[in-house]
Amino acid sequence: MNRFSVFFITIFLVFQPYLQAYSTNPKEFIAELVGEAITTLSDKSLSVEEKSKFIEKIALENVDINALGLYTLGELRKTSDKNDVSRYQEAFEKYFLKSLTSRLTDYSSSKFEVINSDQKSANYTIINSKVLPEDGNPEIKIDWRIYTKNPDKPLIRDLIVEGLSLARTQKEEFSSILSSNNNDINVLISKLEEFISE
Repeated sequence: MNRFSVFFITIFLVFQPYLQAYSTNPKEFIAELVGEAITTLSDKSLSVEEKSKFIEKIALENVDINALGLYTLGELRKTSDKNDVSRYQEAFEKYFLKSLTSRLTDYSSSKFEVINSDQKSANYTIINSKVLPEDGNPEIKIDWRIYTKNPDKPLIRDLIVEGLSLARTQKEEFSSILSSNNNDINVLISKLEEFISE
């Protein structure tokens, strides 16, 4: 279940271990989160465990994990037993957080730049950005899908890295697992739990 690791690594860029209020403007929201993340990742006084704990807290506050979980489950979310969907959501959240915290990477040598903001609707804004590694590797273009139904609390719903929707990639991976197992949600839950317990 590592195809989605780029999503988690990239999402990590937005997390920082100092709780503060961020702008409600989607463009500024991303710029502030990433700026703080890069500063924090260069802080040698913070242990991996400390970063992991703060990452989990910030992820729960700034990423719409519930919506991501339902999206990646696909149409099965509408036909499955509510208790099974709840069990899946719980497993997905743990899977998401473990994937995120198991890939702590030092991006302090990278530069981040917000390029543009495109408000698609009252509920969604796309933020165009790029990461510029200082090690000579090519720049990475990242579009952030920001959910703004609550204008006072923007949430990250997806990343499009070099044109690839990473939420869609995860959905396809889960769909492959389900289609190979008669669309049994319990098999998918078991796969997630196996990853969590590793």
